[in-house]
Amino acid sequence: QVQLVESGGGLVQAGGSLRLSCAASGRAVTTYAMAWFRQAPGKEREFLGCISRSGFQTAYGDSVNGRFTLIRDVAKNTLDLQINSLNPDDTAVYYCAAKATFSDIRVWKTDTAFPSWGQGTQVSVSS
Repeated sequence: QVQLVESGGGLVQAGGSLRLSCAASGRAVTTYAMAWFRQAPGKEREFLGCISRSGFQTAYGDSVNGRFTLIRDVAKNTLDLQINSLNPDDTAVYYCAAKATFSDIRVWKTDTAFPSWGQGTQVSVSS
């Protein structure tokens, strides 16, 4: 079973950028489809992006609007999330998730599809 640990969150001003990192241990990231979600207070968990096991396929959530980019580093066994042009609506706890799969190209967008989760990292954006 893979263990996931997120890092890189913090307090940033609107317009700034952050790079969140998800470190996987126990299994190689190449055996999983991996994703990022976020959850703001009082709201449901929101899908941000997913990368397939092979790394050849990615899918992003409708609210991303080109500001979020998934970056997988196989050597480091990490999946990063680059976020640009931050605004206060991006304030949330950001979670990394993983799903073991035999498919090289399939991606998933629902949180119930992912059995493995990190503890989350808080991102707060001030106006």
